[in-house]
Amino acid sequence: MDNVKVNFKGSPVTLVGTHLQTGDKAPRFTVLDGDLQPVSLSQYKNKNLIISIFPSVDTSVCALQNIRFNKEASKLKGDVEILSISVDLPFAQKRFCAAEGIDNVHVYSDYRDLDFGMKYGFVIKELRLLARGVIVIDKKGIIRYIEYVPEIAQEPNYEAALKAVKELE
Repeated sequence: MDNVKVNFKGSPVTLVGTHLQTGDKAPRFTVLDGDLQPVSLSQYKNKNLIISIFPSVDTSVCALQNIRFNKEASKLKGDVEILSISVDLPFAQKRFCAAEGIDNVHVYSDYRDLDFGMKYGFVIKELRLLARGVIVIDKKGIIRYIEYVPEIAQEPNYEAALKAVKELE
């Protein structure tokens, strides 16, 4: 899928990596937790996942996205986990989560290898940040919903992602 077009504040940016779509098998990836320990997708097998992707915790829209998914996580069934991924350093992510009371989602960093970003096509070539988006993966590892938000400065479609994960319950 090479027709993913994304803008940053109205200007086009280049997304690199593999662009995926609904129905694709979710590629395995490894990111880092707040203690710099590797975390892989396989650690969440037999779970339905919402993966919230964002550029940086230090922007207002990214903060809103994390706060919203943290709030929504408390309403979801036990077989749903929410992962938030950016290229922020884990130390910045921990500081942000502590300050905002983010405790219902798992926040991970892709800063070291961009393993997630490249395998899912979210790396912004010009900025070495991740574009904004949301992915829903079912218990069998199949992508059931994916959104590459067309304007990075805007929030994702929360309702569509939440609807997709609730349909898996």
